[in-house]
Amino acid sequence: NDDIKKYVLEGKFKATIDGVDASRKSELKIVATPTLISEDKRVDLSILEDVLKTTGKGLEKGDIVIIECTVPPGVTSGFARNILEEVSNLKCGVDFGLAYSPERIYEGRALKDIEENYPKIVGGIDSKTTEIVASLYSCIARKGVIKMENSTAAELVKIFEGVYRDVNIALANELAKVCELYNVDYLKVREAANSQPYCHLHLPGCGVGGWCIPVYPYFLVESVKKYGLNLELTALSRKINEEMPKYTVNKLLKLIGNVENKRVAVLGLAFRGDIADTRLSPAYEIIKILNKLGAEIVVYDPYVNDDERLKSMKILQVNNLKEAIENADAVIIATDHSEFKKINMKNLINTGKPLIIIDGRNILNSENIPSNIKYVGIGR
Repeated sequence: NDDIKKYVLEGKFKATIDGVDASRKSELKIVATPTLISEDKRVDLSILEDVLKTTGKGLEKGDIVIIECTVPPGVTSGFARNILEEVSNLKCGVDFGLAYSPERIYEGRALKDIEENYPKIVGGIDSKTTEIVASLYSCIARKGVIKMENSTAAELVKIFEGVYRDVNIALANELAKVCELYNVDYLKVREAANSQPYCHLHLPGCGVGGWCIPVYPYFLVESVKKYGLNLELTALSRKINEEMPKYTVNKLLKLIGNVENKRVAVLGLAFRGDIADTRLSPAYEIIKILNKLGAEIVVYDPYVNDDERLKSMKILQVNNLKEAIENADAVIIATDHSEFKKINMKNLINTGKPLIIIDGRNILNSENIPSNIKYVGIGR
């Protein structure tokens, strides 16, 4: 980026691995660390805790700390505030300001989203901090700033965005199964239904990945249990989406009978098309299930090379589409990469065997599939 290069040369932008020194030399600290869930689906704030302790050691009177990573409700006003006050010996709302302002970006277009696409959400521990942080972000966000009543309200904005999508994807997956029963195309039904302005049906698929949508529902479900609230719809939606890799493999089993010693090409490792991010990608669960069933698996992703998880499972990863589908008995499309959308059907006919395609992302035009290829999608 030319701007970053310019500011580095001018001494206005500096990078360091000394977090305490960085905190001490800045009046505004923006925390954007990963927030994780453990294998048993519990919230893990250990990374955030470490960064807050480091930040607190350099905190001085008049400074402001902004948390941008997604966190469960109440973390800013409780967990984060307590750490910063304890480490710095300063009083939040008196000696320093603390606010929450979630990042609202789509991987691959972060700068555009920050500057042009979405309003910035801001909620401070106190009204003064809210006003200062809102004024700061208004210089960047052309869509403006939405000021929330407090940091918890701002935290819930981000979580609700993710939960809304997860629940609606689960609904799409269920309705897609209905369409399969009646032998109609979900995509066509969806298009017609969405012509009504109050209907917003999402797209179904072989699973939900990334470090956002599959994670945020657990932030909410776990955080409200202590109040005796059971979020049944949120939890059930997550369960439905987590079962889609198994459902996808079962679609293959219904057509092929048994995958033992059958060559299955899995196209895509990334959780979304045209990126290299594989975090929580459903492709791995599909591969794990196929591996347990004794399939001969070959994997291709144009953006992901030498994947360590595949190596640990002793799964073959190849570097081109042709090699992946050569002599395959079946193909499962797990990622909606642009390259896969342009697959030449003639190449698939010449794989040397009758072929089954399980389109886990519904990216192929079913009307263009040759008659000697068995093709099914999710809801198609």
